[in-house]
Amino acid sequence: MLITPLDIPDAHLIEPRVFSDERGAFLEWFRADRLAETLGRQVPIVQANTSVSARGVVRGIHFADVPLGQAKYVTVTRGAIVDYVVDLRVGSPTFGQWQGVELSADNHHALFLAEGLGHAFVSLADDTSVSYLVTDVFRPEREHAVHPLDGDLGLDYRMPVGELILSAKDEAAPGFAQAQEDGLLPTWQDCQQRYRDLAV
Repeated sequence: MLITPLDIPDAHLIEPRVFSDERGAFLEWFRADRLAETLGRQVPIVQANTSVSARGVVRGIHFADVPLGQAKYVTVTRGAIVDYVVDLRVGSPTFGQWQGVELSADNHHALFLAEGLGHAFVSLADDTSVSYLVTDVFRPEREHAVHPLDGDLGLDYRMPVGELILSAKDEAAPGFAQAQEDGLLPTWQDCQQRYRDLAV
C-alpha cells in the first residue's frame, strides 16, 4: 500500500497493492495501522457510507464543524469519480485551493481527507458506487456545504455545467466567500488542534 500526500496538507492518496490471477483480484483497501503510521495520528472510523450516482451527479462541497469534524476515507467499487479535496480551513497555507484525483473500480485508489477539509466528487459513469469510512456519525446540525459550482473556487468537473446534477441542498448552499463571511468555515488552528488530539 502506497500512501502519498497531496498538495493540500492533511490529504493523502492511497494506492493499494492488487493481487490478480485467473480467479480475479484481491486487495486491502483500508489499513488503520498503515494510515496511522503515515499520519502520526489515529483515524477512529465509526461509520461506513455508500452512495450510488448517475453520470454527472455532483455531491459536495461538504464539511463538518471542528471539533469534532469528520475525516473521510473514500474509494470506488463500481464506476469512476473525480474526488475533490477543497481546503476550507481559514488560515491554512492552501486556503481556497483544491485538488482532484480520479478514483475508479479499475484503479482501486482511495483518498483520505482530514477533518476540516471540504469534500466533493463528480460521477463519471452511470451507476457509480462510492464507499467511504468516516470518523464521526452524521450530525445534521453540524454539517455544512459550499456551493459546488462556486466561481471563486472553480472546480473542474470535466464536463459541461449543463450536464451536472446537484441536489436541492447543494444547489442552495452558500458560496465560498459567503460561507467565510458567515463564520461557517473551520479554522486551521482548530483543525491542527484536532489532529494533535488524535496523535499516536
